[in-house]
Amino acid sequence: MPHHSRLSTFVLDCQVDDLAPHLEFWSKALGKPVAKADEDGDGRYAVLETDTDEPILLLQKVGHDSRIHLDIESDDIDAEVARLEELGAKKVEFCKRWWVMEAPSGHRFCVVRQQREPFGPHLNAWE
Repeated sequence: MPHHSRLSTFVLDCQVDDLAPHLEFWSKALGKPVAKADEDGDGRYAVLETDTDEPILLLQKVGHDSRIHLDIESDDIDAEVARLEELGAKKVEFCKRWWVMEAPSGHRFCVVRQQREPFGPHLNAWE
């Protein structure tokens, strides 16, 4: 059965105690207003405002070194993970509702559930 995926999110992993000043920096640096200063109410996630045809810009408080990673959203996470494994990616860890993966180049990325309704432009269909 075919499934769909697309680039969903650029995640700015921030190894910080307080996300607020970093949210302000990235908002000003990218010219994007803050959409949600505390997405889940725990101070770990914040979102900048983007149009529906742009990737989501998410800041995430983390315990590892700061870096940027990307998320691929899919309407069938298991099928997308299997497709990416066939291309050489490896599963690293299942977290809550998504897979952390590693590309053959060593870059980490996540495969997540569909983030926006409708799926929007730039959609890939896979058999």
